[in-house]
Amino acid sequence: MSGWSRHREAARDLSVSLGYLARIWLDTVRMGLRLGPFEMARALNRYPWARAFIKVNGFYAKTLSGRTGVQRRAAARLVHTLQSEGTRAFEDLILRPGRLILNEDLVPPEIFYAMGLSSWFVEFLGFLLPMFSPETAEHYIDAAESRGLPPDICSLPRHMMGVALSGHLPRPAAVVTSNSPCDGGMASYTVIAKKLGCPVYRLDVPFRFETERAADYFADELNRLIAWLETNTPGRMDWDLLKSVCEERNRMQAVEAELWDMLRAKPAPLAAEPVYLSHLWGFVVQPGKPASTRLLSSMRDLARKNFEAGRGAVPGERYRALLWGPFPAHLPDIWAWAEKTFGVALILDSLSYNRLPPIDTESPRAMLRSLGRTIMAGPMARHSRGPAENYFADMFHAAEIFSADMIWHSGHVGCKNARALSGMLRERCRARKIPLLVMDYDLTDSRLADGAAVRAQITHFMENVMKAGPSGAR
Repeated sequence: MSGWSRHREAARDLSVSLGYLARIWLDTVRMGLRLGPFEMARALNRYPWARAFIKVNGFYAKTLSGRTGVQRRAAARLVHTLQSEGTRAFEDLILRPGRLILNEDLVPPEIFYAMGLSSWFVEFLGFLLPMFSPETAEHYIDAAESRGLPPDICSLPRHMMGVALSGHLPRPAAVVTSNSPCDGGMASYTVIAKKLGCPVYRLDVPFRFETERAADYFADELNRLIAWLETNTPGRMDWDLLKSVCEERNRMQAVEAELWDMLRAKPAPLAAEPVYLSHLWGFVVQPGKPASTRLLSSMRDLARKNFEAGRGAVPGERYRALLWGPFPAHLPDIWAWAEKTFGVALILDSLSYNRLPPIDTESPRAMLRSLGRTIMAGPMARHSRGPAENYFADMFHAAEIFSADMIWHSGHVGCKNARALSGMLRERCRARKIPLLVMDYDLTDSRLADGAAVRAQITHFMENVMKAGPSGAR
């Protein structure tokens, strides 16, 4: 690339950075104007964790660090959506408390939307606070432990219990949770609901969730949830609206399928957060909303620019990695660093990858069966419930489909299910001749393994197993 071309590319990158940063702050200011200064001040006093979102600049800079071209634009677009749609959700939390549902991450909110209710995804804070402000997350983890909760519980539910016990969760119309994905997550809602003192519904996910009998049982369970919500909240089911929400979700899923088809190409036209965080936002936090479809559509369209030009998201892509397990939320710059240092493109992660069909909107019963399958086979839940094969089948299928050169396994210290399978995982990867990196860290608590520690683990693996020095030098 000539000197002039490099300067022109740098100018474009700077324009992208400044343009999306301006949009992020404009959306934040608009929220303040809609709420008004007094209501905004009361909200920040009532929910002090919201002050962490003022630190969006740091998160934004880390996500864009070292990236250029399409990958930079996609990352900027993603952070803008997280901030803008997150502020709208915060507004609903403040302005519509009588219609607010606090729901667990594996209970998607399509039914709530169709009943005229708002959704606040409790674990949303557990992921975003460490990204924006690790010290805020650690404060709430310490708050939970200081009240007697054991320190060996997964830090995500421990974090959320700390927020609740500190009195910093809103009191909603109702809480809806389930018995997924793990004991820690399930048990945390006992503490949360007791602190909030509001009605609670617990969805019962069958152990053998893949059977037709389970689909029928869980569709009935969702019917019972709807009846319960109509008794305990102002919400009323609108089946036509539910169909519209599900159809929007299906459109988003079709868009993502196009993106995933392009990800099979070498080099990958998009990688890392623009792929997996856009999925988590669209399919877990706000499914069935046009804004989520627009986000996935923008990721697809940006990827297509690289795909049609034969360019990779990672300049000089050398390795393709698959992440299995939860990403380290407190290290938003780890993938940008891996791209720049070793030419590693993170193709996909286990929380994003699924092979579920679209929602069947033929009838109310069909929608409930399809939504039920989606909930029962949610991220992590379908991998950690049942026989060990459930954990491995998707992993090796994804590794084959996307031609992964290696698997990076997140050895999150609080996930006892996954860590118990480490030995089997090593054996199976060895049998398939797939290089395996087990990264030891905590999902939301940076004090157990900070950025330097995680980067050292990756460097050791890349140099000693993959025989690659910095920038892929051999």
